[in-house]
Amino acid sequence: MSELDLYNYSLPEELIARAPPVRREDARLLVLHRESGRIEHTSIQALPEYLRRGDCLVFNDTRVVPARLHGVREATGGRWEGLFLKAVDARHWKLIGQTRGKLTEGETLLISANGRPEVPPLRLRLISRDSQGEWTAELPVGEAGLELLERYGEVPLPHYIERLTPTAEDRERYQTVYAQNPGAVAAPTAGLHFTPELIERCEESGVLIARVTLHVGIGTFRPINVERLEDHDMHSEWCRLPGETAERLRQVREWGGRTVAVGTTSTRTLEAVARQDQTGTGILREWEGETKLFIRPPYEFQVVDVLLTNFHLPKSTLLVLLSTFAGRELVLEAYREAIAERYRFFSYGDAMLVL
Repeated sequence: MSELDLYNYSLPEELIARAPPVRREDARLLVLHRESGRIEHTSIQALPEYLRRGDCLVFNDTRVVPARLHGVREATGGRWEGLFLKAVDARHWKLIGQTRGKLTEGETLLISANGRPEVPPLRLRLISRDSQGEWTAELPVGEAGLELLERYGEVPLPHYIERLTPTAEDRERYQTVYAQNPGAVAAPTAGLHFTPELIERCEESGVLIARVTLHVGIGTFRPINVERLEDHDMHSEWCRLPGETAERLRQVREWGGRTVAVGTTSTRTLEAVARQDQTGTGILREWEGETKLFIRPPYEFQVVDVLLTNFHLPKSTLLVLLSTFAGRELVLEAYREAIAERYRFFSYGDAMLVL
């Protein structure tokens, strides 16, 4: 058995959530107590009951952009489907995609405007391809970067949702209610359960709120294709921890409160910034930049005390992170119980609170 096989489990197909619950607050919540191993079953609406006055919820306020693109190769007319990854600068994007045949440097893609034939196609010229298979593409002169995605892109739903075309509901529900900074190609899914009312109830119970930004990229969700975890190369993702968040979390630590990371992306942001502190004490300061942090054993967490997350794919970097935080055997035991209790898994699924 390889090291990666230790993070595998069997999931019945019918437990994959392919649509969101009727209401965000309808999500169930599995509560895992790390010290005792005790497991509780409740709903996300009960979250404030498990938090203490002086704790701080840390949200990732990234906003999902309509990153999935459809078009044709101008030279051959062959279909192309791809994904916007990030803006390199005002006139260049990073893309991945698939088509029949082999794309070449200098080739042009004509991107259609989602069933609106009256809108002229967007011309993207392929400049170069890197070792990861990502293309740098040049935008036409005078076109505005991310605004083009609103015209030409669609919601980049995960492949397991198995919907050829996202619905209007997807456009709303595959986005957190506090999303603010556009740039993600996937939602920070633990935050999908929150409503303004739930956030307000947390604040009324004395829980503080802070924000970070990590633009979720494909690196978070790409499968691990190596036998040893140390050989896995994470793609970089841009993140930012504002000065006011750093100051708030320093105060929370001084007061004896807990840092409650909402999702693995908030977790990686906080821990990545803590690693910038050369003293090893995990002191947070304002910071922004690219991170390739892959949290795996024997990583020791410096900032995060409590983690709210969804149920993750087998053999994924997210499941490895969760197992590093709570212990692999305990996490897999909790997953087995979640399956027995018919929880819904993955992006549109239920939540798990690890105390």
